[in-house]
Amino acid sequence: MNSLYYQKRLSRNIGDKFFTSLSVICALIAILPLIFLVTYILIKGGSQITPELFTLEPNPPGDDLDAGGINPALIGTLIITTIASIIAIPVGVGGGIYLAEYSKGGAFSRFIRFGVNVLAGVPSIIAGVFIYALIVSTKILFGSMYSGLAGGMALSILMLPTVIKTTDEGLKLVPNELRYASLGVGASMYTTILKVTLPSAFRSIATGVVLGIARAAGETAPLIFTALFSYYYVTGFGDLFYEMGSLAVLIYNFALEPYDAQNKLAWAASFILVLSILSVNIFSRILAAFTEKTKRV
Repeated sequence: MNSLYYQKRLSRNIGDKFFTSLSVICALIAILPLIFLVTYILIKGGSQITPELFTLEPNPPGDDLDAGGINPALIGTLIITTIASIIAIPVGVGGGIYLAEYSKGGAFSRFIRFGVNVLAGVPSIIAGVFIYALIVSTKILFGSMYSGLAGGMALSILMLPTVIKTTDEGLKLVPNELRYASLGVGASMYTTILKVTLPSAFRSIATGVVLGIARAAGETAPLIFTALFSYYYVTGFGDLFYEMGSLAVLIYNFALEPYDAQNKLAWAASFILVLSILSVNIFSRILAAFTEKTKRV
């Protein structure tokens, strides 16, 4: 007589257990490289962290010189990433709102989505070459060539697809009943988007923004073509129009040097860069959780 109880020796149950175990192993394999990478960088670079690291300029490579610090590169990374965010976030969120709320699925919206998907697959160095040809080589920015502003423009191109796609998908997940209820009580489309759909999709949009910032902060190739590198402190607004250091380019330059002092500085910069990206991700999760809790209250 067949039993209604679970029988682990049945072939279907054995197969189910096998594929369950296989999926768990695949998930572990997928996450292990990230764990090893982050752990190795934190151990290797964490040992190089000193207070002077955040206040000194990096010294030019030389076997008889101390490597110095990463202050110009750290400040430069913050400035360039901020410029990229100022450009990409409003444009990306606005583009996502159009695709999710206003477009009717016509040829124009399909063209926009196709263009966003293509842009997401464009190598980062192409964005750097594009801004180099458009901004740097023409000296259109008040006669300046390489500059932090040009670097921010290049990174904003890389941020745009992520912000647009996550905003679009996040707004699509908002139930239509919320829109109909808002419109039904007399709210305009603008008010409905601003007060109902955008807050409901905040988590998805914040995730997209964080992913875009994380990608921009770690890019090297576009900055080599646009911001280049600087060993000197950022002292004022005018420095935006000149060469500007960044952590990614510092890591690239100093990791290739034959001197131990510069190699250690590259590991320290790697530690700071990874820690910064992790901190931004954690902050976005906390902010999203706080927003969700506020909505429930």
